[in-house]
Amino acid sequence: MDESYDNLPSSHLLGSVPAVVTEEKAKNVVNYEVPEANMQTFPTNINGGGGRGYQTLGSLPEEFEQQPPNNWKGIFSVSSYTQYFNADTDTVINRLTSSFYPIGGNFFSRIDANPDLYGPVWVSTTLIFVLASLGNLATYLIQKHTDHKASWSFEVGYVNVAVFSVYGYAILVPLAFYFLLRYLESNPNLLQFWCMWGYSLFIFVPSSFLLVIPIEVVRWIIILAAGIDSGMFVATNLKTFVEPNDLTIMVVAAFFLQLALAIFFKLYCYGVVVGMAWM
Repeated sequence: MDESYDNLPSSHLLGSVPAVVTEEKAKNVVNYEVPEANMQTFPTNINGGGGRGYQTLGSLPEEFEQQPPNNWKGIFSVSSYTQYFNADTDTVINRLTSSFYPIGGNFFSRIDANPDLYGPVWVSTTLIFVLASLGNLATYLIQKHTDHKASWSFEVGYVNVAVFSVYGYAILVPLAFYFLLRYLESNPNLLQFWCMWGYSLFIFVPSSFLLVIPIEVVRWIIILAAGIDSGMFVATNLKTFVEPNDLTIMVVAAFFLQLALAIFFKLYCYGVVVGMAWM
């Protein structure tokens, strides 16, 4: 082969080794740092008024962040009501325990951000089952105590009365107070009313188990104590709406309605005739 081919340039050929950057040229390379980005919203000012026309994403006001999304899709849409049943177990338990404390009147402040209907529906349904079952149990025990040979049958009327009395009370009474306060130019929240009145019925669930005790005086003490506790819970919380208008009569009416409901449970499901058979 001719040696003249050895002098041809070969830097353009594939596989050629790139030139090595010398140490002097490497020193001349400038290290450039990219500045940290600061995302901003422009041009609205959520706080309103004067001042700057933009805000950083991390400076939204607290009241703006706490606004719940509007998921209402119509009165006949099931998905419109799912937001009112969005309550975890801890939240429901805390609200159930707070309904036992008649003094305080801060239940509305606790449920202001997220009033639920899950707890009231659960409480009302459980109370209906307890009243119907334990009412029949009390009747069965009485009949077996007085006459061992007497036949016993389940009284379906307890279920019907319990359904109409509990559901009717939990729905209509808060609705009546809501429209009355609206008429008196107050600013009530119907969902909060349903939530409070629903949780106020929870004390009758454990009380119903104690009413099986075969002593009439003890049973009256139990049901009156439960009615007074439930009535005080409703009255003290309702007082926050009627104080500006000085409508004490509404607070008193709410208290006695709760007490009347307790007495109705006692007379119908655990009546005096049933109790006197044990005396």
